[in-house]
Amino acid sequence: MGVHRAARPRPAEPSRALPPRPAGAGATGGGDLGPRELRGVFGRFATGVTVVTAGRDEPRGMTANSFTSVSLTPPQILVCVLRDASMHRVILEHHAFGVSVLSERQERLARHFADSRRPRGAQEFATVDVTQGPCTGVPVLGGSLAWFECGLAAVYDGGDHSIFLGDVLHLGHGPDEDALLFYAGAFRRLEGHADRRGHLPPTASGSPEQRTHGEDHTGSPLL
Repeated sequence: MGVHRAARPRPAEPSRALPPRPAGAGATGGGDLGPRELRGVFGRFATGVTVVTAGRDEPRGMTANSFTSVSLTPPQILVCVLRDASMHRVILEHHAFGVSVLSERQERLARHFADSRRPRGAQEFATVDVTQGPCTGVPVLGGSLAWFECGLAAVYDGGDHSIFLGDVLHLGHGPDEDALLFYAGAFRRLEGHADRRGHLPPTASGSPEQRTHGEDHTGSPLL
């Protein structure tokens, strides 16, 4: 697995206030839109699949596709977590989280961490190949396409979710394989293997300088 230690992060700058709304502009908000309709439309955006992890002695894992690269300088990513999810509490307690980007071979892991019936705590990872991140001790999944270990930089209100902004403290990548995808409520795979000749040039660690990755119907935040 290729590994790259990122530069130490600098503190996040405070967010800027929105400019005044132009006269005649319609009000924003979707109070009249139902969750079922929103999920159906959100799900038309194809994404990668990740497992978000947090905690050390009593770790937690959660399948999620609400993951985004944010900044190269400083290196930052974000994940969105439902406020009443146990993961929400653990991230706030430990001020750290990990993200493992899944390959097409790891659908079993995606389903495992989306299953509300799975055991919790250390037993949640009993059958999973994991290592502890060197900076915070958060678990990261073996065999993943890529992984990120993050310190919590800021938390923003996102309605029924919180937006966790993370400073990337450490990262790495695995084999150059195809990603597991999620689209329209189902896991998907690429129909053909990617032509990798047009990929971004590698960094010193062998990974592209920037790649944007990012439901089962069992309570995971997949859309």
